[in-house]
Amino acid sequence: MEKKSRRTFLKETAGAALGLSCGGSILTAACTTSGEGSHGEGSVESQWAMVIDTEKARNPAVREACMEACVREHNVPRIDDPAEKIDWIWEEEYQHVFPDQVHDHLPDSVKEAPVLVLCNHCTNPPCVRVCPTQATWKREEDGIVMMDMHRCIGCRYCMAACPYGSRSFNWRDPRQFVDTDAQGNFHSEYPTRTRGVVEKCNFCAERLRDGLAPACVEAVNQLPGGEGALTFGDLSDPASEVNRILSSQRTITRRVALGTGPNVFYIV
Repeated sequence: MEKKSRRTFLKETAGAALGLSCGGSILTAACTTSGEGSHGEGSVESQWAMVIDTEKARNPAVREACMEACVREHNVPRIDDPAEKIDWIWEEEYQHVFPDQVHDHLPDSVKEAPVLVLCNHCTNPPCVRVCPTQATWKREEDGIVMMDMHRCIGCRYCMAACPYGSRSFNWRDPRQFVDTDAQGNFHSEYPTRTRGVVEKCNFCAERLRDGLAPACVEAVNQLPGGEGALTFGDLSDPASEVNRILSSQRTITRRVALGTGPNVFYIV
């Protein structure tokens, strides 16, 4: 029998299960009180969303720029071991990202095409409901699913609940794997994490606070041919670019039948 990866196992476990501070911590700059927001499926004032153009993202330079920008912005450790790798945004084959969109006659060129994936910042996030310490929560003002690494006790319930494999666990001290400059300083002011906690994409909440686009969006839009590969905006704003794209082009989301309401859309 083919050995399953940890991420694949967690995805399948989550799919079955679905059938059944900041304060002084990680994002003081990005929000107010730790865990402030919705701990279930409540409504939000607005909803940030991302649209990924799968055709443009087939360009290796686009994917690399996107992932590299995220690593540097958030001091993501570079761990090569797949069992311990920390991913905020990464790539997977189309057939694994959209298993419900694959049939026997789909060309291999499509099934094996690389697709960028990240936390979907779901409208109904199962990870939030299972967290016993409210270390993960959905912000009421913009729908971002946040993490407070100081509250995380490492139970990994959220990882089991997430059907998208969007969370990573620090099995060892991540600081020794984070890039530094010649003086030993981290490239970003974003706080580093500790062993035994979960982390994931936060839609660059700290950059949004300052009126900036997410690091991945900014990076790809500066590349020749990369403009429009990733688009970010507010779904509650009828005039936003994401709404224009969603109303004019064919887009899909991941595992829509699960009812999580992903807010990352894909142009296919």
